[in-house]
Amino acid sequence: MVEMDQMIGMGIGEKKNVKDKDGKVGLVLEALRIPTQVKLAGLWATVMFMYIYVDIIGFFSPGVIEDILVGKAWVFDITQTWMLFSVMLMTIPSLMVFLSLALPAKANRYANIGIGAIYIFIALGTAVGEINAYYIFGSAVEAVLLSMIVWIAWKWPRVPRQSAVGN
Repeated sequence: MVEMDQMIGMGIGEKKNVKDKDGKVGLVLEALRIPTQVKLAGLWATVMFMYIYVDIIGFFSPGVIEDILVGKAWVFDITQTWMLFSVMLMTIPSLMVFLSLALPAKANRYANIGIGAIYIFIALGTAVGEINAYYIFGSAVEAVLLSMIVWIAWKWPRVPRQSAVGN
């Protein structure tokens, strides 16, 4: 911890020797508190990248492209209904990137806990019976990231009512 009086007068880019909590002198790494909303938006964006890359890498599996060309995705026929459902399924996490930044804190917390929990089950459910290591790994990473979303939203820091902003 840097003492407040040691930070007074420091300009941007200036280096100053300060004492840490142990009384040691030297440069320390700057540690800023990242707002909960930014953490959540970043995690949702990362989840979306995982969804995209797992699907793209899946195209390299033998037979996948051939199946798509004849209108099959896994065991499903590729229909307008299937494509609409697929887009709807991915629209929610995509919107959560923005909603994590824009929703008021209470609604934000509930949305991230609820939608995050639902998508944990989706990530794990789509991996059931899967034999490809890349897909199992991707689903596990997705589940961990989604668990982090739920945990961060669950542990959302609380402040006194009079100092709360945007609630």
